[in-house]
Amino acid sequence: MKSPSPKKAFVTGGAGFIGSNLVESLLNEGFHVTAYDNLSLGKGAFIEKFLTRPSFKFVKEDLLKIDTLKKHMAGHDAIFHMAANSDISHGARFTDVDLKQGTIATYNVLEAMRINGIREIIFSSSSAVYGEPSKMPTDEGYGPLLPISLYGASKLACEGLISAFCHNFNFRAWVFRFGNIVGINGTHGVIYDFIKKLRGNPGKLEVLGDGSQSKPYLHVRECTEGMLYGYSHSSNEINVFNLACEGASSVTTIAKTVIEEMGLEKVSVEYTGGKRGWVGDVPQVRLDHSNMERLGWKAKHTSDEAMRIATRELLKQI
Repeated sequence: MKSPSPKKAFVTGGAGFIGSNLVESLLNEGFHVTAYDNLSLGKGAFIEKFLTRPSFKFVKEDLLKIDTLKKHMAGHDAIFHMAANSDISHGARFTDVDLKQGTIATYNVLEAMRINGIREIIFSSSSAVYGEPSKMPTDEGYGPLLPISLYGASKLACEGLISAFCHNFNFRAWVFRFGNIVGINGTHGVIYDFIKKLRGNPGKLEVLGDGSQSKPYLHVRECTEGMLYGYSHSSNEINVFNLACEGASSVTTIAKTVIEEMGLEKVSVEYTGGKRGWVGDVPQVRLDHSNMERLGWKAKHTSDEAMRIATRELLKQI
């Protein structure tokens, strides 16, 4: 285990869903942390409790302003790049969103690192880079990678940029391809949407697709734990890991769980039909996470367990 106490971590998207949870994990591990976020998706409330800690700093700024980014990044040891557009369907409506907030923002992060002499980047990628693979569960060596969403395409482009910067400028990278992440501070996703819909109309729940869509749901606390474990226990030039858990949860199962946890009865569940919920949605995801297990880390909760825990957390928080 690397000695983390002297390290200074710079977290892009640090006030967002996963970013704010990662900030807490880093602080608990002894890091000095700068959270960098323009609050377009993140929330100040998610990091408010850290503001009194001397080892924490928040900067409200945009990654697209590269000169500002270079200035604030100076003096850090490792970059945890979590910022991205997390709304896949939004990226389909506004086709330059993932290009700007994903690909160009990542170039700016890498260039600011190069100029500041920072050599370590930990990147939140996605299983969306695989597209609709013919092999499931899908391992990190699967190819060709043919994403079907602009979000997935941007994540794949970011991975390519990171790889090139590693080769050309002696960087070291840890790339984590997430399953679906759920839990406290969630601002989007199927559980969040179901809760909002049912609070608006407790008698009816519209479900996009046919309900058979099924993916692994990893709790956000285990996501950040897995990232830090992979970062501290692997040391190749480029380290690529799927980050997921045992099992998968269908949309129908999630709907039933949310209804149950809300204590509702006689809810009419109506499906819009089709195998996918929206254009760009990958309906079936299974990730081979054996490389993380061989490294020594495994999620404690199954997908269904993580999904139920997340439902309870979001019901209290939203």
